[in-house]
Amino acid sequence: MFMDLALSCRLERLEGVVSTTFSETNQRTAPELGHVWRDFDGTYAIFDGPDSPMTQTFGLGLFATTSPDQLAAIETFFTERGADTLHEVSPLAGVECYALLAERGYRPHELGTVLVKSLASAPDAPSTANLRVRIIDTADQPTWIETSVSGWAADPLFAPLMRSMASTAAANHSMMHFLVERDDGTPIATGSLGVHDGVALLAGASTIPSGRGLGAQALLLAARLTEARRRGCDLAMMVTAPGSTSQRNSERRGFQVAYTRTKWRRARTS
Repeated sequence: MFMDLALSCRLERLEGVVSTTFSETNQRTAPELGHVWRDFDGTYAIFDGPDSPMTQTFGLGLFATTSPDQLAAIETFFTERGADTLHEVSPLAGVECYALLAERGYRPHELGTVLVKSLASAPDAPSTANLRVRIIDTADQPTWIETSVSGWAADPLFAPLMRSMASTAAANHSMMHFLVERDDGTPIATGSLGVHDGVALLAGASTIPSGRGLGAQALLLAARLTEARRRGCDLAMMVTAPGSTSQRNSERRGFQVAYTRTKWRRARTS
């Protein structure tokens, strides 16, 4: 693997495509909320609500040269809907793209480390006594949602947002969702998998507090990598906070840092 423009295009397109399936799920389940996405010369702009973390773009500067006209059109897309404009930008987009964003009043908002793993060989099967993992079906969706929320929403203020996101994820038929249970059937962990163009996106990993330290995430990772390989993927991808425990754990399990990208924000004008 070479950490180059071609690889970045594959990774960023994967996350953009997966994000559009969430928008399309919301269009189907709650059309009155106005969820929508648009393709601006290869840059996918997704509106998931004014304050949603999924309201942003993917692929800026990778599939076409960034121009003031392109940025103006994207900004109008978001501001007309009462949202700030946010771009998740790979460093492979080039310094010219970053400079243009700065000229237009954008500021760095967040950093994310993109990690990749080759699926040339089968993943190791972890030893996790008293745990099992499986892909859920429709009847399991309420359990999957509750388990996911229990793992993520340590702060009650974030519980409604996490429940909304988990509910949309569970209803997204383009994703595969995994559930880890104890031998007695008690659910303790969740995770999701999205696939596009031979690349697998690992997302939504969550473990309830009482289930941590038992190996559930290692089991989830191996199950998702096995399924991705079965579906013909040659690469897997995940995104973590730079230098985080999640990044370290991913690297211990064979993931490599591809690059760290920057999310740029331009506040909406009143």
